Amino acid sequence: MKLGFIKSSFPNEQRVSLLPKHIKDFKNDIFIETGFGDSLNISDEEYRKKGVTILERSEIFFTCKAIFSLKLIQPSDYEYIRNNQIIIGWTHPKGSGKSFMINQAIPKKLVVVDLDNKRPKVFYDGKEYLPKWIPTDFIYQNSFYAGYAGTIHALISYGLFPTHEEKIAVLGSGNVSQGSFHAISKFSDNVRMFYRKTIPEFKEQIEKFDIIINGIDVGSEGVAIVTKKERKKIKEGCLIIDVAADVGNTIEDTDFTTIDNPIRYDSINKHYFYAVSNTPTLVYRNVSEVISEKFSKYIYAPKIEMFLDLIET
Repeated sequence: MKLGFIKSSFPNEQRVSLLPKHIKDFKNDIFIETGFGDSLNISDEEYRKKGVTILERSEIFFTCKAIFSLKLIQPSDYEYIRNNQIIIGWTHPKGSGKSFMINQAIPKKLVVVDLDNKRPKVFYDGKEYLPKWIPTDFIYQNSFYAGYAGTIHALISYGLFPTHEEKIAVLGSGNVSQGSFHAISKFSDNVRMFYRKTIPEFKEQIEKFDIIINGIDVGSEGVAIVTKKERKKIKEGCLIIDVAADVGNTIEDTDFTTIDNPIRYDSINKHYFYAVSNTPTLVYRNVSEVISEKFSKYIYAPKIEMFLDLIET
């Protein structure tokens, strides 16, 4: 099958999801958009040497049955998407990708593959399928880097490397939270990690923390960790770093910030807030290596037809 790669048009995204050195024994014909590796100074010629065909963006959509876009395809590309295509990437069908599902996936009968790290799924015609050949947590390093890079970026943007003077809370125990803890503990030992079971203990002392880092994603159907009412108890001037970027859900009444404007001051609650949604791109050289290697093994190399077989059984 023809598998086409387009450059992500998501703001500030610089990760390259396929490196030439990982193209080995692929069972699919590979097509990439012109300039696909530009952010890492990888020329189109390096891909050609690996047997890859180089096309313009619109030609990728026209030529290929399956389209890989690392981040969610933006509305500027909707006109190119054809009926019955396979769309692969971090598509977030139940989160930020809801609009895409409603406006594109359902009307055009698209097979949408969401490469969620915890549990990759395939969405088609209102049903969900599990591609069992993709292991759970297969790309945990991307989440770890999300926490690590996001925490460092937030501190620099805020203008503070904490010392023992600042009391710090890290919420969660998953890959994102572990990355955050690894970063923040370089500066201070006055750090507490709170797991979901110990969140009540965190809430009992929420007003004492100078920095609160969230690595928990509850999703739109989950229960908020910090409610709008509880935010009023947080210390004035506190820096809240939401590296999970589950805005409005884990921490209520919040919204995204951006790499260009990463810190927002909440004049009502008098807090500083950070919630950049694509922090791994801050260390795109590290993460490109990880995602190219892992995706090549589990997504690009096997026959893409396996996704179609899944929904037909």
